[in-house]
Amino acid sequence: MKILVVGSGGREHALVWKLRQSPRVSEVFCAPGNAGIAQLAACVPLAATDVAGLAAFAKAQGIGLTFVGPEAPLTEGIVDRFEQEGLRVFGPRQGAAQLEGSKVFMKALLKKYNIPSAQYEVFDHRDQAVAYLERLAMPVVVKADGLAAGKGVIVAQTKAEAVAAVDLIMADRAFGKAGDRVVIEEFLAGEEASFLAFSDGTTVLPLPSSQDHKAIFDDDRGPNTGGMGAYSPAPVVTPELHEQVMAEVMLPTVRALAAEGHPYKGVLYAGLMIKDGHAKVLEFNCRFGDPEAQPLLMRLASDLVEVVEAVIDGRLDTVQLAIDPRPTVCVVMAAGGYPGNYEKGKVISGIEAAEKVEGVRVFHAGTAMKDGKVVTAGGRVLGVTAIAGTLTAAIAQAYEAVGRISWEGCQYRKDIGRKALRRQ
Repeated sequence: MKILVVGSGGREHALVWKLRQSPRVSEVFCAPGNAGIAQLAACVPLAATDVAGLAAFAKAQGIGLTFVGPEAPLTEGIVDRFEQEGLRVFGPRQGAAQLEGSKVFMKALLKKYNIPSAQYEVFDHRDQAVAYLERLAMPVVVKADGLAAGKGVIVAQTKAEAVAAVDLIMADRAFGKAGDRVVIEEFLAGEEASFLAFSDGTTVLPLPSSQDHKAIFDDDRGPNTGGMGAYSPAPVVTPELHEQVMAEVMLPTVRALAAEGHPYKGVLYAGLMIKDGHAKVLEFNCRFGDPEAQPLLMRLASDLVEVVEAVIDGRLDTVQLAIDPRPTVCVVMAAGGYPGNYEKGKVISGIEAAEKVEGVRVFHAGTAMKDGKVVTAGGRVLGVTAIAGTLTAAIAQAYEAVGRISWEGCQYRKDIGRKALRRQ
């Protein structure tokens, strides 16, 4: 079977790496891919959002299965288009992908079906939003309605910061059309965790727990990013909490979407805030997280193709996931200046040396080839991922590998996994 993976990040590198392990796969293509993916798959010069071009390529090449990595093509209806063309594709249709594509849609669905989340109000005019802020106690959370590459959520500690966040989104148009509306939410305190599961529209099959690190600096300081590292499992998700999340969040959300005429097929990712042993939903994503995909796929011992086909065919109830019990840790190495302005084209050294560390894979995110050398081509550049017998060992191996890689201006967090160690 020929496989097409859509996307170019660390998540897609991990997906290509995992899908290639299936004995059913003969050839893997990736559009557009990156320098690391090019070592495992044939990269195709098509943008992830070129839905028509990707469909034409899949038909011409006889692609047996397309796996859509990022959120933008899902919200633009790539799955609907592929299905209309008679192509097998993994991911939610456009209607279901609104769960990530519109925070207003998501919040309204959760409210209607009594799924635990923060209190909120929606505004499509700047002055109304600012007037509402005057009545609130701080801190609050200000969110752009649409997709903003993980950066459209701002926690405001003061009224001045909250007004500035509204202006950034609605007046400055920092996230374009995504800022046509804003959601203003109560601030939820606690510890975050990521809960991912496969769904075929009826059955929900959970993956192991994981925890992302959104802030750019250690101790969760600084602006939000797409994610600076992740580990699995996340001990904050106890067996009791796992049951609560399945019973009160994951299954009700899949049932709610089906009731609304949007059956959900794909990976459903709940970003949770956990306090006093109870979880509330911060956000939903309609695909694997990045960087959570890297440690999760490293632990997945099942054939990913078999799982994906069961989702597409609506027989996920026949599948059991095989999971490696060993913990995994992913440390993201980013360009200097990220998540603000950053330079591209910096030559990266040490990747081969890093992969000689036991249990380590270096997944490329924002990389390209230039004059025979791997160079930076994005904000998040590499996801250095390690698996080991203990969390302490996995952290040590990941950071040993990170220490072997360098380029001008590179930055990374030094505390990935520390929260989990505190709970041991």
